[in-house]
Amino acid sequence: MSSAPPGTPAPVPPRRSQVTLASVFTACFGVALVAALILFLLETRVALLLTLGGALAAVAMDHAVEALARRGLRRGWAIAAVLCGLLVMWVALGFLLVPPIVSQARALGAEAPELWRKLQATPLFASLDSRFHFLDRLRESVPGAATALRTAVSGVVSALGGILAFVFLAVFMLVFGRDLAATFFAEVVSPANRARAERIAANIYRATGGYLGGLLGICAINATLTTALLVILRIPYFLPLGLLSGSSSLVPYAGPLVSGATVTLFVLVTGGAWKALAAAIYFVLYGQLEGNVLAPLVYRRTVDVNPLVTLLAILFLAELMGIAGAILAVPVAATAQIVLREVLMLRRSRGGPGSPRVPRGPP
Repeated sequence: MSSAPPGTPAPVPPRRSQVTLASVFTACFGVALVAALILFLLETRVALLLTLGGALAAVAMDHAVEALARRGLRRGWAIAAVLCGLLVMWVALGFLLVPPIVSQARALGAEAPELWRKLQATPLFASLDSRFHFLDRLRESVPGAATALRTAVSGVVSALGGILAFVFLAVFMLVFGRDLAATFFAEVVSPANRARAERIAANIYRATGGYLGGLLGICAINATLTTALLVILRIPYFLPLGLLSGSSSLVPYAGPLVSGATVTLFVLVTGGAWKALAAAIYFVLYGQLEGNVLAPLVYRRTVDVNPLVTLLAILFLAELMGIAGAILAVPVAATAQIVLREVLMLRRSRGGPGSPRVPRGPP
């Protein structure tokens, strides 16, 4: 019998802690797994870049394959036709463009020391060098001749190996990727989530293909207009400079700005101040055209990514992976946006946190 006076509340038993040894081990294992995954991605950046680049190329080619398949051609023959067409196109472009590009690039390399001396003699460069000491920093960073030669040879060999791996990855993904994706959806994804996973994959496929097609069109427009301008201004080495300007559009917003400043500086050295002024006006006008007309037409209608999100993605991925990361920034941002949108839709449909509350009726 209890000796507590009447009216005294019964003692509350102490609550047991919800943190157990198993939950601590589970949390530690999760943190270690995430850290190991991040370390793995950082240590395999080259393989990751080649895989992502091959996947983008395979998606771009697969759109052409699907266009041929809709016209009644079997998929195997459509793949063969696309690969043969690309091979013929690259060989034709090689015969048409590679000889003049190589000759102009060789002449540019031979004249580079004289152009460098002319650049150092300009008042603008002298003023900037007196303030920022460009020449002193350049002399400190330039290695010896033997080291530079070994670095150049190693870079060429690595580039050739990377191009070969990229081509094989793109072709294998084009040939076997669709069957692998179908097997994954059929055997790994549960039937309840299969429709949603296929919808996410289809949206990513559609957005990436549209983005790549539009981006190649922007690069072609940039290269054609810049080459035509340099021909009109009678600037030497117009083909390499035009291709440099066109390829800069692969990096949205920032690429054309850097290439435009570089080409304008080259025009100043080789053609004088008036031609450099004309080139600067052209690059300002073309920058407005690409930034306000062409790029929004591609990015908003294909990937629907906000320009601020695009710039942030370029900034962070360029810091992580260099120029290749800047090129892959928009497809990665679009993929993340599509997945996030599907996750939010799933949470709303299940009535989870963040879902709109249904108003209650009167009591």
